[in-house]
Amino acid sequence: MKIWVNGGLYDEETARVSVLDHGLTVGDGIFETVKAERGETFALTLHLERLTRSARGLGLPDPDLDEVRRACAAVLAADPVELGRLRITYTGGLSPLGSERGDAGTSLVVAVGGTSRRPDTTAVVTVPWTRNERGALTGLKTTSYAENVVALARAKEAGATEALFANTTGRLCEGTGSNVFVVLDGRIHTPPVSSGCLAGITRALAVEWTGAVETDLPFDVLETAEEVFLTSTLRDVQAVHRVDGRELAAAPGPVTAKAMRIFEERAAADRDPKLG
Repeated sequence: MKIWVNGGLYDEETARVSVLDHGLTVGDGIFETVKAERGETFALTLHLERLTRSARGLGLPDPDLDEVRRACAAVLAADPVELGRLRITYTGGLSPLGSERGDAGTSLVVAVGGTSRRPDTTAVVTVPWTRNERGALTGLKTTSYAENVVALARAKEAGATEALFANTTGRLCEGTGSNVFVVLDGRIHTPPVSSGCLAGITRALAVEWTGAVETDLPFDVLETAEEVFLTSTLRDVQAVHRVDGRELAAAPGPVTAKAMRIFEERAAADRDPKLG
């Protein structure tokens, strides 16, 4: 594996950032996960636009997107995996041991790892912790991910692959690394960004391509929804066959199956789609 670190490619054994990097010491960083297939990225432009939005939201300098593209291309040329997770990480860089940033500049790391295609259906659990829809990091894809680690571990213990959160007002929000959609009376709904969920790239494409509606939803809608599905970079559109102890009949249901088909066809036709 070759990894891009601050301007150059390194072997996995020699790729290094400082142990005093602010991304490590206080989680002062952002990231994007991009799907790569046989050395080709999907929706890279949309991911880089969000990388810049996250940087601005965290108060980091805008990333040099030309360098990020060069880094992605170099890493994938060195290891054009059949199906991979391309990870772009951008941090506050070398800094003092505290919340204050240093003046040494930011750090950029790009790496790719192979993965396997997700199953068509999965199980999810709900968790008692909430997303803060009014927090300083709301809507930003930051490396401050520990609460997702805790919630995902809870899901794994229950034989599921994702945990779903409400927000502080008891409304449906998102998963640890996915957006959630529900089908009600044959119509697809997903929580609005104002719920505190991440503005997922796959979420946005699924909304545009399927005609899904952004709807403020109670958390207990998961107990009555006809169908439930998740979206994320590596899941694409994935049906849910169990929510906690509730089994959903014949997952993927007809609406979800159509959404899966539409997404697959549109993504295959355009590897760098735009919105709007």
